[in-house]
Amino acid sequence: MTIYYSLTFMLLASEMVTFCILVAPMPYAAKKRLFRFLSENPIVAKIAYGLKISFIFVGILFLDALQRMFRVTAESDLAKHGGQAQDVRTETNFAARKFYSQRNVYLTGFTLFLSLVLTRTFYIILDLIHTQEEYAKIKQETSKASHQSASGNQTVELEKKLATLQQSKDRDIETLKKQAAQQAKEYDELAERYNRATGERSNKKSD
Repeated sequence: MTIYYSLTFMLLASEMVTFCILVAPMPYAAKKRLFRFLSENPIVAKIAYGLKISFIFVGILFLDALQRMFRVTAESDLAKHGGQAQDVRTETNFAARKFYSQRNVYLTGFTLFLSLVLTRTFYIILDLIHTQEEYAKIKQETSKASHQSASGNQTVELEKKLATLQQSKDRDIETLKKQAAQQAKEYDELAERYNRATGERSNKKSD
């Protein structure tokens, strides 16, 4: 395997490890910190930019490997059906070339495919984290609004109770005023009767 295909294999292995890390079950707080680091860190952004350039070269290798595979397959089919006598060494050579060309196609193709899957998975999980954050904010605001509504209902109930107590107090005061006026009237009547009785007795004594 040439050096650029070895680097492609290493890139494919790193993509597989990264994909396993992204989809691995972990606590929400840890996943949130991890994805925030990956999406906001400038060093990670530079690495991602370099990987995008490397994927362009992998795409070129994929096209070249695909072209070689078609050429080797065509040469092998032509040698089989051309009527030429072939020894074991020639057949082995064609089989090896065909195997290597197919291996290179699969290697570069899976590298490109996994890069697309990895990118899409990353942004889906990132959107999910943002959605969960928005849901938590909305839930918190809703709980605050419900608490304020409950406090408002309690205030209204207290105001109603206070108004009822005020009305009861006013009724009691009016009742006390009426009772005091009635008692004062009765006291005046008793006083007048007493004065009359006392005045009649004094008149009898003077006679």
